[in-house]
Amino acid sequence: MTSDSGASPVTSVIDLRGRDAAGLTRAALEGVLPRAALDVEHAVELVKPITEDVRVRGGAAVREYTQRFDGVDLPGTRVSAEELEHALGTLDPGVRDALEEAIRRARVVHEAQLPRSSATAPADGLGVTTKYVPVERAGVYVPGGLVVYPSSVVMNVVPAQAARVESIAVTSPPQKEFGGLPHPVVLAACALLGVTEVHAAGGAQALAMFAHGTDECRPVDVITGPGNVYVAAAKRILQGTVGIDGENGPTEIGIIADHTADPAFVAADLIGQAEHDELAACLLVTTDPDLPRKVDAELERQLKTTKHLERVTTALSNQAAYVIADDLAAALKISDAWAPEHLEVQTENAAATAAKVRNAGAIFVGDYTPVSLGDYLAGSNHVLPTGGTARHTSGLSVYPYLRVVNVIECSRDSLNGVASRVDSLGGSEDLLAHVAAVRVRVPKESQ
Repeated sequence: MTSDSGASPVTSVIDLRGRDAAGLTRAALEGVLPRAALDVEHAVELVKPITEDVRVRGGAAVREYTQRFDGVDLPGTRVSAEELEHALGTLDPGVRDALEEAIRRARVVHEAQLPRSSATAPADGLGVTTKYVPVERAGVYVPGGLVVYPSSVVMNVVPAQAARVESIAVTSPPQKEFGGLPHPVVLAACALLGVTEVHAAGGAQALAMFAHGTDECRPVDVITGPGNVYVAAAKRILQGTVGIDGENGPTEIGIIADHTADPAFVAADLIGQAEHDELAACLLVTTDPDLPRKVDAELERQLKTTKHLERVTTALSNQAAYVIADDLAAALKISDAWAPEHLEVQTENAAATAAKVRNAGAIFVGDYTPVSLGDYLAGSNHVLPTGGTARHTSGLSVYPYLRVVNVIECSRDSLNGVASRVDSLGGSEDLLAHVAAVRVRVPKESQ
């Protein structure tokens, strides 16, 4: 249903009261809680020939797929320095100010994430130093579908820069209305960040361009950035050739709320997430059985002025639900089972409740910390795990751009002291050349 019918589009109420909290597991709630289906495997079948074609034919294949899928015939993918400068020069001053502040805040957060090298001595004469080495080159994908995302430029480029990646390339789908260039605000965000290599290419062909290289784009070591199911499929195919940040799917929000939650805030946040995509998933888990009715009333009121009404109501009708739980312990178990990309906590003592959350891409604590703040200006990253992958995957940070390298240095005496243990372990694995590589340095008779 839509707001035109005089009713909220969220019609699904899932009453989980009376269930033992310990039994509210992922397995028990499989198929109970709403989430858009994303058939990445089917998309892999469609995308694999594209990535292979780009591997073989390079830039020619990228340009052909760009013409086929985007309706733009480009002589090349590279955006000129003049076009980047023009985009920045014509950027709305208010948008520029907001982007500059978003960049500043993101730098503060991501610079603080940088791990420090550590030097240890597991034994006398043995030193192991753990250092973090950035990849040499990163590729950033910025989507260009229903919504333009200059904020995604910030969220991907800033952590790469904080990690001290030497070479960063950005790609974004070409737009017919802008002469085959990516959206001007995306170009302007790149220019603000000092990114000079930008490509007009989207979809699987753009990721294959990054992974395999073309005449205009050197191969990268890591690809990051969100996208549609075809982008996710390309990441799955190319992982191993390059590192990836994760297979980001349709966006989602979970809200844990009690009797203190403001229904207007809850409704606004549900609408805000549904605005992204018809496949967006929205889940309110509440201990207050009256809150769904109050949120319904607010949805009906707020939807009257919602710009992207069809998109919002489709998402709220198909992948949204109110879940009623006995208490906060049960609500937390339900939320952890769903493992949302974004989780808002609007409860009494919200910080204490949030501290008990295990599975979420990012947690937004209290009435005045909406997800939209995190999308733009919290300084935290908005590229987050979706589809329940927050159980095992983190949001984007400096870490996908870094590698752990251990540097080991051992003295002769220290090696001599552990040689008999190498004898034992190497012998147990029947890897006698391993043993010999030690014994050629410290023969048994020297002990």
